[in-house]
Amino acid sequence: MKKQFGSRAAQWCLLIVLACGLTWGSYALQNNSPNVQNQPKALSASALLSAMAEEPTAPPQSTPAPPSLPAKPVETPAPRPLSNRIVEYHMNVQLDAQSKLLSGTQSLTWKNPGSQPVQELYFHMYPNAFSSKKSTFMKESGGKLRDDASKEGSYGGMEISSIKTLDGEELIGSLQYVQPDDGNKEDHSLMKITLPKAIKPGQKITLEGVFSVKLPAVFARMGYADDFVMAGQWFPKVAVYEPAGRRGRTAEGWNLHQYHGNSEFYADFGIYDVRIQVPSSYTVAATGFPLKPPVDDGKTKTYAFYADDVHDFAWSASPHFIYYEEPYATPQIPGVRIKLYLDPKHEELKGRYMTAAKKALARYSQWYGSYPYSTLSIVVPPENANGAGGMEYPTLVTGWGASEDQPDLDLERVIVHEIGHQFWYGMVASNEFEEAWLDEGFTSYAEDKLMEQEYGVKPNLTLEASYITNPKSLKLDSWSYGKHEAYAENVYTRAKLVLRAIEAQIGSEMMQRTLKSYFQSWKFKHPTTSDFQKTLEDTTKKSWAQFFDEFVYGGQMVDYAITGIHTKQIIADGQPLYENTVRIQKYGGTYHQVPIRFHFADGSQIDRLWDGIDGDVTFKLQHPTQLQWAVIDPQHTLVLENKRMNSFMKTDVDSKLVMRLQTGIVKLIETLLDGVAW
Repeated sequence: MKKQFGSRAAQWCLLIVLACGLTWGSYALQNNSPNVQNQPKALSASALLSAMAEEPTAPPQSTPAPPSLPAKPVETPAPRPLSNRIVEYHMNVQLDAQSKLLSGTQSLTWKNPGSQPVQELYFHMYPNAFSSKKSTFMKESGGKLRDDASKEGSYGGMEISSIKTLDGEELIGSLQYVQPDDGNKEDHSLMKITLPKAIKPGQKITLEGVFSVKLPAVFARMGYADDFVMAGQWFPKVAVYEPAGRRGRTAEGWNLHQYHGNSEFYADFGIYDVRIQVPSSYTVAATGFPLKPPVDDGKTKTYAFYADDVHDFAWSASPHFIYYEEPYATPQIPGVRIKLYLDPKHEELKGRYMTAAKKALARYSQWYGSYPYSTLSIVVPPENANGAGGMEYPTLVTGWGASEDQPDLDLERVIVHEIGHQFWYGMVASNEFEEAWLDEGFTSYAEDKLMEQEYGVKPNLTLEASYITNPKSLKLDSWSYGKHEAYAENVYTRAKLVLRAIEAQIGSEMMQRTLKSYFQSWKFKHPTTSDFQKTLEDTTKKSWAQFFDEFVYGGQMVDYAITGIHTKQIIADGQPLYENTVRIQKYGGTYHQVPIRFHFADGSQIDRLWDGIDGDVTFKLQHPTQLQWAVIDPQHTLVLENKRMNSFMKTDVDSKLVMRLQTGIVKLIETLLDGVAW
């Protein structure tokens, strides 16, 4: 899913104006204050402006997408399985457009992947997250996701009226809702049923069910806005039974979590065969490809879609979609049909959507591995359905809602981001309940790389590091971060910065080789953080244990501070000199190459590279003139450094005045950062 800023430009303009005003004020005081030693100084105004410079918002004249090879994608089932297909769904669903109701039947076949008999099946009932204000999702999120809030009185939910075995035995009486994460009895997002007899290892069971879904007004991925429908996480979805060895498990068992305010999803790969009936005026976009043209009886239209080697199925419908399709192929992509389902307001922007999709598919397939599916659908919701925007599903993504007539580069960026998810979410398929950074962080990293190469937009990593005010371990369960801001701050931004910090140490070429090896080794296999660490260590031939302990398993950032400068005159070999002593302390994680610059009154400077290991170190420099200032990391190469105000110190600053100003600037920035919406 793509995080979204609120009025980011306005917030940062205010921050720049106020912060620079305080900074210039501190300069005026410094220039009129007596020489006082050992005092810190804020960043210069020009440095602050540089650090806060943002990417251009208008779409630049970008290069075209890599040209397509002759392409005639064939939409048929895969000739051989790409994944271990644990599940097989055959579903029929009808949309009642007036009552916003889905009525469905489901035939689910599940294979026991473990070594022990299994007599209980668990199902995710995601629509029940919207059934009342008492559900775990609503309590944790406050009825809001990103900037989209639920409408008062608009609720949704799922009801199962029948679950039968192939022998006709009704199991609905054994249905129980369970709450393994928080014990909230009002939460019905996870349920279990007891089977008449256990399923032996390697054996399969088929269950037939009847269900209905009341759609809420869209605000959190699924729902309706007028006559637009987004059906994401809309059917009873069997949970994941993990064999011993998967994701480090020592004993097999179910991986069970409720639908939380921050969490996304985790499911097994399999086959989906889905019939979708809508009013005749509607067009449907869905995961997979159509098995045949839709059948229209004059009142309703029935679509038939098929997808294999995917772990979810989503669809969207509207009577207003404007449809475009183009075939596309590169040396790394056998052939794919790119399908656009546009809100009419963005019809004239079809070229930008298509170009962004081609660039993303081409580069990601080149960098990591081939996109193996024959279709990719892009849905652009109407302006009032942005709660469905910026989301990924297998072979289907959504853009931002169609609002502005000439949107800025966020149009491309969200498409680039969501297509990145096709690789890290769709194929690698980590457990987003427990290790969301392996999807969101990796996708954010890839998004930045592509936007820089294809659109000339470089990320401001220094500014982004300053967002990190509440760093936490990247291994937390998604709901353990608390507020959504802390979740997004860590699993999107800090996770991306961790990857950029690795790249800074090993180089872009080695980083790309590492990510490609990780993708190729673990696609369709649900890896964990330790699997990525091992891939990194195998590729670079060195241990990354300390780095992961501090910045991945731990919640640290880099924080080196200059905490004292002392200057005195001495006589050495009969010559008058200044002995300049600078104290540096480590308050965060370790970085093994820390640049330090010492600037003297005669205009000369000395650069040192420190190993960064000790927690407290003193540098002594003898020089013909007095030290004017010292700065840690003058070129901003320490990607994970987030508190640069303590990285600079000047020797001639009045202590009381500057400390007061610096505290004011820090508090101002913290306050404004708290107001940034994701």
